[in-house]
Amino acid sequence: MIPIRDTAPCHSKPLVTWSIMAICIIIFVVMNLIPDQDAVDILNRYGMIPLRYTSGLPDLPFDGYLSFVSNLFLHATWIHLLFNVWFLWIFADNVEDRMGRIPFLIFYLSCGAIATALQCYFDPILNIPVIGASGAIAGVLAAYFFLYPLERVIVFFPPILIPVPAITFLGLWVILQLYKATTAIVFTNTPVDVAWWAHVGGFIAGSVLYRFFLNNKKLDLV
Repeated sequence: MIPIRDTAPCHSKPLVTWSIMAICIIIFVVMNLIPDQDAVDILNRYGMIPLRYTSGLPDLPFDGYLSFVSNLFLHATWIHLLFNVWFLWIFADNVEDRMGRIPFLIFYLSCGAIATALQCYFDPILNIPVIGASGAIAGVLAAYFFLYPLERVIVFFPPILIPVPAITFLGLWVILQLYKATTAIVFTNTPVDVAWWAHVGGFIAGSVLYRFFLNNKKLDLV
């Protein structure tokens, strides 16, 4: 099921959401224009490499955990970028509307950092960069799950469009993430190229934190 749009009204311009999307797109375009070795150096420096923090890598000095946040703005492929930007476009505007711009930004980065930390915990010997906004977006999805459970998400279920409650669509989404994450642990020889635990960690973080970032003036909209 591919989400197309949602039905929740948005009462303000989601400037932070648009800015995050723009930064991710600009960085990706620049990364594809510079020499390959420079792009690799940036990925290694600003992507989160678990082994850097668990065992140390001589070529990458300790950075104060900066990459736990900086990795959220890096993407591997156009498809990777497109899916993340698309989910932000559909769900983040409403969450930003309920929180306000600065609280939403802090919430987004906090969920992303926690998501990255959980991925590092479950995959401590990984020696390649973990990148992408998915962990932070998972936190946004969790906030949407609790704030707009009965709003409809229009999904493309080939060959038709189907409106489903947000609680159903996002509930299935998080169940899939848990399944993939636990499968990666149980079947250690299974190839994994997605940071499933970052998705789970972001959703957990968002579920716990969202209520502390709500704009009290808009609580009557729940």
